[in-house]
Amino acid sequence: MQETQVKSLPVKAGSSRGVARVLDKLRASIDSKNFYEAHQMYRTLYFRFVSQGKYDDVLELLYDGALTMLEHEQYSSGADLGLLIIQTLEKAGIQVAGSEQWMKRLTELIGKIKPSIVDRETLLEKAMKWSGSLVMSPTGHPLMHQLYAQILYREGDLTHARHHFALARDGTSCGFLLIEISSTKGFTSEIDLFVAHIVLQQLALKEPTVAADTFTTYCKFHSGIACTDPPFAFPLLNFLFFLLQLVEQNNRKFATFRGLCELYKPSLERDPSYEKYLQKIGVKYFDGSRYEQRNILFSELLQQFFIDLEEDELEEGTSVHGEVD
Repeated sequence: MQETQVKSLPVKAGSSRGVARVLDKLRASIDSKNFYEAHQMYRTLYFRFVSQGKYDDVLELLYDGALTMLEHEQYSSGADLGLLIIQTLEKAGIQVAGSEQWMKRLTELIGKIKPSIVDRETLLEKAMKWSGSLVMSPTGHPLMHQLYAQILYREGDLTHARHHFALARDGTSCGFLLIEISSTKGFTSEIDLFVAHIVLQQLALKEPTVAADTFTTYCKFHSGIACTDPPFAFPLLNFLFFLLQLVEQNNRKFATFRGLCELYKPSLERDPSYEKYLQKIGVKYFDGSRYEQRNILFSELLQQFFIDLEEDELEEGTSVHGEVD
C-alpha cells in the first residue's frame, strides 16, 4: 500500500521552530511505521496549533493523519484523530468554512473503520452530534445520515441503513432501500410492515413530504404492490395513504385522525411500536393533546372521517379510489 505523506504546513521562523522539529519527527515515525509515536506527534501538533488559533492548518493535518492511520489499519489512532477533528470544529465554530465538506470527510473516515471496531461507533456518535448542532437537530444533520446510510448499504447492513435513510430526508432512496429489504429479508405477508414503520417515524419527525415520497416510491416500484392509490391488497397501506392525505389537509381534525386509527386498529396492532408514533402524530398534526380526555363514540369518529373525505373531494375536485378495507 502506498504510504500517505504528511502535508507541509506553513511554519514561521522563531517561535515555530519547535513545530518544525515535531513535523520532522512525525515524518520519520510514519516512514519507519512507528505509528504509536506518530500518533503522539499528531496530538502534540494539535494542541500547539489550536492554542495558536490555527484551526484550518490543524484540521488538514489531523485529516491527513487520520487517513494515514486508517490506511495502515491503525483504527484506534485514526478514530482518535477523527475525534480531535470534531473537537477542533467545535472550538472553531463559524471560523471554519465548508461544513458540508467536513461531514463528507468525517463520514469517509468512519467508513474506513471496520464495523466491528468499537471506536467507529464512538466517532459516529460524536460526528452526528456535531453535525446536528449545525441545524439545531438532536438527531444529526440529514446529510450526515445520508452519507452514513450509503456506507452501511455498501457494507450490506440494510437494517441500519434503513434507520439512517429515514433520517436523511431522502424519501426516494429510503423507499428503494425498503423494497430491497422487503424482497430479500421479508415474507409476502409483511410487505406493508416494512414501509409502515418508516413512514410513521418520518411523520412523527414532522417530515410529511419525505414520508409521502417514501410511501409513493415503495408502493410504485415494489413488485408486490405496483400501484400508488387505494384500494391496496394490504389494509395497512390503505391506512398510510389516508393518513398522508389527512396530514396534508389545512383543516386537520383530531376526530378524523382518531376515527382512522380505530378503523384500522386490527392492522395497527400487528406492531406495538406504531402506537408511540401515532401518539406523536396526533399531537403534532392534529393537536391531539387537547382531546386525550374526551370520550368520543366510535360511530361519531367514523362518521366524521367520511364527512371530511367528502369535503376534500369537493374542494379539490379529486376522488378517493376504492373502498376502505
